[in-house]
Amino acid sequence: MLQRTRRRCEGTAMGAIVLDLRPGLGVGPFTLGMPICEAFAQIEQQPNIYDVVHVKYFDEEPLKLDIVISFPDHGFHLRFDPWSQRLRLVEIFDVKRLQMRYATSLIGGPSTLATFVAVYALFGPTFPGIYDKDRGVYTLFYPGLSFAFPIPSQYTDCCYDGEAALPLEFPDGTTPVTCRVSIYDSSTDKKVGVGSLMDKATAPPLPVGSLYMEEVHVKLGEELYFTVGGQHITFGASPQDVWTELGRPCGIHQKQVDQMVIHSASDPRPRTTLCGDYFYNYFTRGLDILFDGQTHKIKKFVLHTNYPGHADFNSYIKCNFVIFSSDFEGSFEEVNSRVHRITPSTKWEQVKEILGDCGRAAIQTQGSTSNPFGSTFVYGYQNVAFEQVMKNGYIATVTLFQS
Repeated sequence: MLQRTRRRCEGTAMGAIVLDLRPGLGVGPFTLGMPICEAFAQIEQQPNIYDVVHVKYFDEEPLKLDIVISFPDHGFHLRFDPWSQRLRLVEIFDVKRLQMRYATSLIGGPSTLATFVAVYALFGPTFPGIYDKDRGVYTLFYPGLSFAFPIPSQYTDCCYDGEAALPLEFPDGTTPVTCRVSIYDSSTDKKVGVGSLMDKATAPPLPVGSLYMEEVHVKLGEELYFTVGGQHITFGASPQDVWTELGRPCGIHQKQVDQMVIHSASDPRPRTTLCGDYFYNYFTRGLDILFDGQTHKIKKFVLHTNYPGHADFNSYIKCNFVIFSSDFEGSFEEVNSRVHRITPSTKWEQVKEILGDCGRAAIQTQGSTSNPFGSTFVYGYQNVAFEQVMKNGYIATVTLFQS
């Protein structure tokens, strides 16, 4: 599990923060279902509050475990689904570090213990919770919200496996204190808590017509088809065509040309220069479009998978592309399961099974100092090139062109 840390400057004071608790919706500025890029944007807007941030992910199999943004000073995690990269669960693991506001009342933090009595008083009665005998934890559920309470070993006879009613106080007069709070989507009526119950949390459904991670169908050497909006963008299209179909780009910049391609060792000109070609950047679609500087026609598409660990992580939203093999000749509306497909989840070994062996790769080292995976290999086929992240075999970017 790799992690990235933003370090606090020396002398910055630590203190408990107060975040609004919204059962079934989120906490503070973090809303269930939000893309990970929006969470990072919220963090960047309040650097004095979120000054220490850990980003954790499973580098060998990034689709296997959640991408986690953790705030160790404030005692909570944000868990993002590794495929959709949307927030599925808020997990408060140290309730003494985070004070929550519900309606007009406060709970948690160093001064307001989140005891069983306090939870009942604030949120009201509910159905009996679930006792996990192996973990010694009793979990109390409300819609989109759960509280976990550790049960001392001498009082485990107060509970039993499965659903259990827990008294407000133990025989010695003490009351259990919350050890974990989970906030999750309540639309599925699932009970989410610690252990295996945590896996039941899912991001809420996207609104009808949402363009987030819209499936983009690729016909090699011909066009892109956007399945939600219904747009077709072909090679040779003009900037006006693209504006009409996709709207204003998020950014426009000229392409840099590597000196190894255009200069000899004795060339006195600058070591890096600009050519006339230029990109339209659609960061919210995970897409770049390269136009020829002379003809002003599309010559390349670049699709980004936004895997954590890559140098471009969080620069683009993940492009949910589907590349059909070169023998696909039907219309996109006629696609069936027998057609070979390459998606952001396809590993390099699977790509070779579909497209065949393309021979030796070009080695790309640019950006390797900021990328924990190091150098990358670029493999070229007719009308498509794949940038393979070296260690885990997943593809970082796909470049489409006409041979």
